[in-house]
Amino acid sequence: MTDVPLKLFNSLTRSLEVFEPVHAGEARVYTCGPTVYNYPHIGNMRAYVFADVLGRTLSWKGLKLTHVINITDVGHLTDDADAGEDKMEKMAAERAQSIWDIAEHYKQAYWADVRALNIRQPAQWTVATDYVPQMIEFAKGIADKHCYELDSGLYFDVSTVADYGRLARANTEEGEGRIEAVEGKRNAADFAIWRKTPAGETRQMEWDSPWGRGAPGWHLECSVMSGEVLGFPFDIHTGGIDHREIHHPNEIAQNQAHCCTNGLDDPRNSGARIWMHNNFLVERSGKMSKSSGEFLRLQLLIDKGYHPLAYRLMCLQAHYRSELEFSWEGLGAALTRLKRMVMGIAKWRDQLRLPEREVPGDSWERERVTRDLVARFDAAIANDLNTAEALTVLEEMLGLKKVASECIVTAASKMDAVLGLNLFSLTRADLRIRPKAATITEDEITAALARRKEARAAKDFAASDAIRDELGALGVEVMDGDPLGWEWKL
Repeated sequence: MTDVPLKLFNSLTRSLEVFEPVHAGEARVYTCGPTVYNYPHIGNMRAYVFADVLGRTLSWKGLKLTHVINITDVGHLTDDADAGEDKMEKMAAERAQSIWDIAEHYKQAYWADVRALNIRQPAQWTVATDYVPQMIEFAKGIADKHCYELDSGLYFDVSTVADYGRLARANTEEGEGRIEAVEGKRNAADFAIWRKTPAGETRQMEWDSPWGRGAPGWHLECSVMSGEVLGFPFDIHTGGIDHREIHHPNEIAQNQAHCCTNGLDDPRNSGARIWMHNNFLVERSGKMSKSSGEFLRLQLLIDKGYHPLAYRLMCLQAHYRSELEFSWEGLGAALTRLKRMVMGIAKWRDQLRLPEREVPGDSWERERVTRDLVARFDAAIANDLNTAEALTVLEEMLGLKKVASECIVTAASKMDAVLGLNLFSLTRADLRIRPKAATITEDEITAALARRKEARAAKDFAASDAIRDELGALGVEVMDGDPLGWEWKL
């Protein structure tokens, strides 16, 4: 099942590389988590679906996984290029609330989305404010050789490390990062690793340091938390493609300085051996930005009657390095596809008369056809997480005939453990979520469908059509072609 070597695309080298763990039998992964100043939008959540599939694939390959996701509750400015206000302080001021309450509320909201999308819990959530003493020590260790002080804070001099910006391909046709203009900076790309609280101001989150009272920079936080928990070097660092241009190059520079190394030919020097980035989710109306006010978050999808795992499937239908365009039509198609897979699993399980959630052993190895399909699934997922191809292999298997049911069920359970679609717990009824705006009740729908069934049995098609039209006017779509009895959706 795990014979094909796992190949992953390393953004640092812009090439596919065979994954070879730093520590035999282990995989250590760090994912840039949310800044908890607002609700995550569905584009943000694509990054965590991708990181989850990566973790599940490493587990599929038999590796002991240690996955860490951070929570940023201080230091992330309104411009990722090190400019503007602290996002947390800004939101707390706008809401006239404690910054700690803001952080807790949005952290819980993010965790609710994680659960809804069936994203596995990491080995550890690291919260930035829990690591401020370690951040100060890290900064003290690199300050003499790599930093200089200005009135506004302690700045990292990017000219003191070799290959700065290689990850972003800075100063090439791939584009230069957005840079903050600060008087006194030695180089345009230099960035703050400690920001002093301006004279006469008081922050809700601030600490004493050798460079004055203030707060750490966003870039410093991830270097410290990843190194503290996973150790340098670790295996994989993930994030959205927007992190590839500024945040992650700055992390790498700090890691080089901390490890007393120079140049990136030795993979230890970047902190992580492999850097992976998912591409953007694109929504043409512009509602993917939190600055637009009303933006697309997972709860909005649920309020409109879409199961959150339909969005997960939508993400899996595209390669993580490709742009994915969001549309309501596309989400509806993903929901239909998910429903078919759930029904396919149910059909095979029913033949075995298995108790709920129970899966028999590793019977898939008994039949050649299921062995071959598992091998094809493995080859797809080992090819830089090709989930789109892996999905088609699963669907092909569910459509087989004259194959032992237990072989299909056990093979499908192995595949779903990687895809994370929860196919063995979902039912078709679970996928029929009541839209928030709906007024008709399920009991009323059931009663109307029963009357319609009686009318059709009596060949009173005028009455049958009238009931269907009444339901349609109330927003209920009846699917007569459903092979397992009339299905409907709001």
